[in-house]
Amino acid sequence: METLIESPSRIEPALLGDISPRIADAIAAVSAEAATLGRALHPRTAANLADLVRLMNTYYSNLIEGHNTLPREIEQALAGKLDQDESRRDLQVEAANHVRVQAEIDRMAAAGMLPEPASASFILSLHRDFYANASSTMLTIKGATREIVMTPGQWRSEPEHDVVVGRHVPPSSHRVPDFMHAFERRYVLARMGRGERLVAMAAAHHHFNYIHPFPDGNGRVSRLMSHAMAHSAGVGAHGLWSISRGLARGLKSRTDYKSMMDHADMPRQGDLDGRGNLSLKALEAFVHWFLEVCHDQLLFMARLFDMGGLVKRFGIYVDQRDTLKPAAKALLEAAFIRGEFERGDVAAITRLPLRTAQRLLAAVEKEGLLASDTPKGPVSLRFPSQAVDVLFPQLFAMT
Repeated sequence: METLIESPSRIEPALLGDISPRIADAIAAVSAEAATLGRALHPRTAANLADLVRLMNTYYSNLIEGHNTLPREIEQALAGKLDQDESRRDLQVEAANHVRVQAEIDRMAAAGMLPEPASASFILSLHRDFYANASSTMLTIKGATREIVMTPGQWRSEPEHDVVVGRHVPPSSHRVPDFMHAFERRYVLARMGRGERLVAMAAAHHHFNYIHPFPDGNGRVSRLMSHAMAHSAGVGAHGLWSISRGLARGLKSRTDYKSMMDHADMPRQGDLDGRGNLSLKALEAFVHWFLEVCHDQLLFMARLFDMGGLVKRFGIYVDQRDTLKPAAKALLEAAFIRGEFERGDVAAITRLPLRTAQRLLAAVEKEGLLASDTPKGPVSLRFPSQAVDVLFPQLFAMT
């Protein structure tokens, strides 16, 4: 007879059943804030801001794993400029892959082509793509007495893949496919309403890590999966926010994430605590906390992307740069409002003589604040790492 620890029923309850008033309120708050985030932005400006959010998400996802990869290092990795030091280079490769995987999630969501985020095929592809071009060092997992080399895009499958995560003992490796089949079946979003999908997004985040289906990379994959589930739940807001910053910072403390995940591992506490193996009350507490984190991050990003505030911060940044003239503010504001403008418009925008305006545009481009997809094409806003502390205060701060 199969023991409970090796039975997929071990992950029950997977969902809450009845939704409590406080969780209903959290669902409503997340849905309302996501519906308005970025609505006043020009689509091109929003798309370029989403590039910055991906970098932010990667930065915080790495911090959760204990890796401090600076924003400029991630930018350099995306440009193919890797550090000479092997350990820093490996972190850059991971970070660049994370950004690219999230960009593909956002692209598929925008095109209406996003697969079921909890499906085995999609999750395996996330893991495989995250470790694309990984060095042997990145794929080598060192234990107390042995080393294993992980194959990207494959579940734990061998006895040496069995792990203990803190106090938690995940299912044995040979049972992972069955657990992930049950996981996929329980979290099919297509048959759920929006409220149910948001509950599923939170619950699935915990349950995925509870199963711990890969030898390594589970935390990052779970956060990418949650990002995809946010899109499928209708709260993705065009990629203008992400959960990783909230999980890294917590609501009260940086230790919130770890403690809430650990609390949700709790077994059922008596007959009034659901009918599954896990505590229904603990799962409800985790779902509520997770949705509160989502709402907190949506509010934070809405404040940062406020049109009046951002235009003012453009002015502050220009005033701080010896290389920029005050008229640069007009170019940045025009790009922000219009999304992009033709190079021939610079004189009219700045009210400067054509050659003076062209030199000003060249200086702003050199700063990385404006750029175009082609040498003579229209220019749009960019958000380089050296400007982020002024334009988006606290975006990359842990205090």
